[in-house]
Amino acid sequence: MGTHRPEIESTTDEVLAEIKRQLAHIRYGSVEIQIHNGHIVQLESREKKRWDKGVNAR
Repeated sequence: MGTHRPEIESTTDEVLAEIKRQLAHIRYGSVEIQIHNGHIVQLESREKKRWDKGVNAR
């Protein structure tokens, strides 16, 4: 503990920025964060598109 590792901070900043971008662009859905061995290795976002039942009703 206490060891300063700027490369991890840089990566963390990049990952957090990407998470913020994904959250800013999604209206309905989810953002999933995959973590392996204590590190974020993948982000996956799913956006849902829904229409009001009355819009497509005949």
